[in-house]
Amino acid sequence: MKNKVDKSSFIDPVCHMKVAKNGKIAPFTFHSDTFYFCAEACRSAFIANPDKYIDTKKAKRKGWWGRYLDRLNKVTGGKPPCCH
Repeated sequence: MKNKVDKSSFIDPVCHMKVAKNGKIAPFTFHSDTFYFCAEACRSAFIANPDKYIDTKKAKRKGWWGRYLDRLNKVTGGKPPCCH
């Protein structure tokens, strides 16, 4: 879980505040990850648009080959070349 600080506290994905696991606000589960919130407003904002608050970017590839593949995917749109 990416938002975990230690065994009993978590980070609110909306405002990045430290939150106790046994807080008053109900947790929310999204894609098998449980998120804890500091306030009902943060929970409502997260439920409305969870992708806005979750970092879903892929890690950049390392090395010259990884950079080459990233540039190739950018140019081709990730599609394989057509063979004739």
